[in-house]
Amino acid sequence: MSTTVGRAFPYKLIATDLDGTLLRSDESVSQRTRDALAAATEAGAAHIVVTGRSVPWTRHILDDLGYEGLAVCGQGAQVYHAGEHRLLTSVTLDRQLAGLALSKVEAEIGPLALAASRDGIDGEVLVGPGYQVQEGPLPVRSFEDLTELWSAPLNKVYIQHPGYDDDALAKITRQVVGSLVDVVMAGAGVVELLPLGLSKATGLSLAARRLGCKAADTIAFGDMPNDIPMFGWAQHGVAMANAHDELKAVAHEITASNEDDGIAVVLEQLLQR
Repeated sequence: MSTTVGRAFPYKLIATDLDGTLLRSDESVSQRTRDALAAATEAGAAHIVVTGRSVPWTRHILDDLGYEGLAVCGQGAQVYHAGEHRLLTSVTLDRQLAGLALSKVEAEIGPLALAASRDGIDGEVLVGPGYQVQEGPLPVRSFEDLTELWSAPLNKVYIQHPGYDDDALAKITRQVVGSLVDVVMAGAGVVELLPLGLSKATGLSLAARRLGCKAADTIAFGDMPNDIPMFGWAQHGVAMANAHDELKAVAHEITASNEDDGIAVVLEQLLQR
């Protein structure tokens, strides 16, 4: 679809989440969305991916897009230069603190199923007994011995519980250990423990500074509660039609779903003003 470029694009920075936002359910990016992003960048904006995925789970998508700029990965823990294939910044989770948090949560609600994302550009995702991994191409490695989980630096720990859905698990975990770690719900079956104070807004603000952009220059797109801090930081937050109700409640605007080119819908309108 062709996009008409009018006056200069009103934002210097376009921040997009990946899953449920930029990506369709088959992990592809539609041609319409690619064209709209290309037109916006041609009109002067920079596009930055801001995702909960760690770098190893993000690189193949960025490469497919021909994306050579900065990306914020790991819920803000990593600022990654896609063109140079290198990490610029990385924040790790205090493993002793994370272990304490897990023990407190399990004392409250019983055993958890665990997974974790190791730090680094090639960091593995470790999956423990009972943890339900979503079907797809993303590589994981199983572990049985809990000591292996703590044997190398981590960006995050994932938790699941057989008796609680995602919202309930995130809520009770936040109540029990919210003073030790940050707790976010990032997608279906994805509740994460992060370094306290870390969010997508943290990483985005660092990356934006490197690009010479400010919060007032930024439009952000997302679909899950982990995008709430990013919406709080950006000038304008756009929730997808398929977004979680908590994100819709704080969004400035709601667009079409990720399957229906919701990002392109908004960008095309901005380009035609």
